[in-house]
Amino acid sequence: MTPPAARPSASGPALPRLGGHRGSYRERVADALRAALVAGELRAGEVYSAPALAARFGVSATPVREAMLDLAKEGLVDAVPNKGFRVTAVSERQLDEYTEIRALIEIPTTVQLATTADPAALARLRPVAEEIVTAARAGDLIAYVEADQRFHLDLLGLAGNEHLVEVVRDLRRRSRLLGLNALSAAGRLESSAEEHLELLDALLSGDEGAVRAVMTHHLAHVRGLWAKAPEAPEARDRA
Repeated sequence: MTPPAARPSASGPALPRLGGHRGSYRERVADALRAALVAGELRAGEVYSAPALAARFGVSATPVREAMLDLAKEGLVDAVPNKGFRVTAVSERQLDEYTEIRALIEIPTTVQLATTADPAALARLRPVAEEIVTAARAGDLIAYVEADQRFHLDLLGLAGNEHLVEVVRDLRRRSRLLGLNALSAAGRLESSAEEHLELLDALLSGDEGAVRAVMTHHLAHVRGLWAKAPEAPEARDRA
């Protein structure tokens, strides 16, 4: 039986629709929590209880608790006895290193796909790219991060190297995009989302130079505007 869509909560954003494209309910909750972590909806150093997260996201506590245990095994959160789970902090140096590794892997692999990928397989990614744009327009950051990851991992999967995909999946899970809220509020996230459609067009035309340019610009966001946490009001006042 497919679980119902998550219900919005006044204390936070709703999870993307659960069930559907893949995985068990527990896996879908874990995916959504990972996306919330990457998007900065779950903050480093904060302790979150499973019941509180369940109420916030409109799901039951059991799959949330199970999903958080999965995230703990991945090193994304730490269990805090009798309290919940603390989001693991990631240093600026770590984020720089993750981004550097991603660029070394993703850019040449994606460029190669301009001449090796099946055009029909590339065309099947267009609905996912459009889903990213829709999420950006709606300001749904969790859905944005989930669709963005699905697009890029499915694209890399066309290269036929499963280990490469798993390495990039792990790096993306460990990333933090704290500036997404600010970009969304400023109406600038949609233009970034549309880069996925530009990338598909470049791939389908076999233009390796254009693919490299779009991918290089796109990945630069990770340690550029996307990575900048909103400035605190008191800091602005001191400036």
